[in-house]
Amino acid sequence: MVITSNTKLPEEAELDVQELNLSSAALRAGSFHLGKQCESANNEFMLCRQELDDPRACLGEGRAVTSCALDFFRKVKKTCHEEFMQYATCLDKSSGTMAFSHCRKTQGVFDKCVKDNFDWERPSYGYFTRAKVIKTTRKAPEKEPIKSYPDATPGLPEDYPTPPAKYGSRFFWLE
Repeated sequence: MVITSNTKLPEEAELDVQELNLSSAALRAGSFHLGKQCESANNEFMLCRQELDDPRACLGEGRAVTSCALDFFRKVKKTCHEEFMQYATCLDKSSGTMAFSHCRKTQGVFDKCVKDNFDWERPSYGYFTRAKVIKTTRKAPEKEPIKSYPDATPGLPEDYPTPPAKYGSRFFWLE
């Protein structure tokens, strides 16, 4: 993105947001439930980023995504902290790639706690890859009209003489 003297940059206060200070294992452990619970805020943010192609225009939507994630992890910490930490620790220490396959038992315990306390189902396999139509209250950006340019060279008049080719036709076999 090129910045000129006409570019308006956001103020420091607009950019100041509480960060989600979690490890990769904790984010991976809560990823499925977090993705389902914050789906609408995340879809709104991604739609804004894709349509407007300007990160400055989507600061509010990004703030909503961060707020949703903070609320999610606060709720999990309040009720299912022990189960969540066991699952995150298992993911962290079981393999170098944090594979889910080694931690199915602790995942089941965490999923049961979330189901019992919040009535949140773990999303089915492939849920996040399905095509979805997003309904939004934000109006669509105005599309730029397609520019059309007139033909730069005018055509020859109908009665313009066309002498035969000097060295014959390129398609000599058709003659």
